Amino acid sequence: MKRALSILVLAVVAVSCGIYSFTGTSIQADVNTITIPYVEYKALRVNPSLSNDLTEALQDKFRKLTRLEQVDVDGDLELVCEVTGYDVKATAVTADEQAAQNRLTVTVKVEFTNRKYPEDDVNKSFSAYEDFDATLSLDAVEGTLCETIIDKLVEDIFNATVAQW
Repeated sequence: MKRALSILVLAVVAVSCGIYSFTGTSIQADVNTITIPYVEYKALRVNPSLSNDLTEALQDKFRKLTRLEQVDVDGDLELVCEVTGYDVKATAVTADEQAAQNRLTVTVKVEFTNRKYPEDDVNKSFSAYEDFDATLSLDAVEGTLCETIIDKLVEDIFNATVAQW
């Protein structure tokens, strides 16, 4: 009984200090808002829905796993992203030099600004990929591949910014 009570008290103290949460974030107590503008698309190969899907996925992740209020401008935190790469390349070749496996890779440049704690700023690129059978057209698998890639990118971006992993 004493042990359970001790663990409960420790958990309450850890959460109440505002530095750690059970979602794995480490957001200071005085950081209350975040701005996540629309993700710009600057890749040469076009995917018309990727920017919107990525923007929504990022906003959903931060809404569900943080206490931060999302504001249109001047948030304590700002997450600016742009898609800089959207490429398909062969990853496996058959004996007769035909592609057996292709890889879709999406690269996103991220500028994360913490206006209250600039030492937590992040400025880097993230990439994620999915392989698909070369007998299938990109059009046939693009939607499913992009969903999986977006999930990976959002997780990586979230971890690098507010989870600081």
